[in-house]
Amino acid sequence: MRTLRLLPLVLVVLAIVVGFIVERAVSIDRHGATAATIEIDSKAAGQRLATTVVVPGSRPSGKQPLLVFLHGRNGDNASELDDAFYSALASVGSKAPLVAFPDGGDHGYWHNRARHKWDTYVMREVIPVVVKRFGADPRRVAIGGISMGGFGAYDIALHHPGRFCAVAGHSPALWSIAGETAAGAFDDADDFARNDVIGAVRANPDAYGNTRLWVDAGATDPFQPGVEALVQALGSRVSAHTQWPGGHEDSYWNEHWPQYARCYARAFAAC
Repeated sequence: MRTLRLLPLVLVVLAIVVGFIVERAVSIDRHGATAATIEIDSKAAGQRLATTVVVPGSRPSGKQPLLVFLHGRNGDNASELDDAFYSALASVGSKAPLVAFPDGGDHGYWHNRARHKWDTYVMREVIPVVVKRFGADPRRVAIGGISMGGFGAYDIALHHPGRFCAVAGHSPALWSIAGETAAGAFDDADDFARNDVIGAVRANPDAYGNTRLWVDAGATDPFQPGVEALVQALGSRVSAHTQWPGGHEDSYWNEHWPQYARCYARAFAAC
């Protein structure tokens, strides 16, 4: 009887929670863009994974460039789908690309590992599927990401020279030595060595060829040492913005989405 008496209260609480979630979802202004989520049975990653593809509202005729945007640690394919992103995408008008947000696991770090081949997943599964289903231009593809995804963008492009119009890391998770890395970021020291972005660029500053490069980080970001090491190794080859106010947080990235959108639009225009 006690349970029955509590049932109306439980239903009221559930209604409030559901209503709050729906209200938040409805409140996002997509500025005419549409978002579709597809699922890929990935042989490379060994699991079924979602990719959300955003089609800008001002999409021109013909094949459109494609931005592959990689999420950060503990994120997923919907992590960046908020007001800041949609507003920034709309701000570049007809220059806006299709944007694919693949799910890369909560701490896969976007490289080929012993169990999951995240690089292969992006290059041989995500990009070809999105190009085919959404009519993207396979010759005009850029890759970028936040934190873990920023590292992933630079690492994937390092292993596929000349494939991308642009590479951008927004507060990328970068380390100079294996002993500094976050738990779970690499399988072991050999795995780090195979994906040592800073070490590779120090050995060959032209490792990215003519690909347009961008990196940014807040002045108080804990990854500043790694970001600065990358900037020093790349020199004038990279457009660097490493002293913007802020740290490693959503408010920092949301504030700078307009700059990110313009960065990618300029790169595609020149590609």
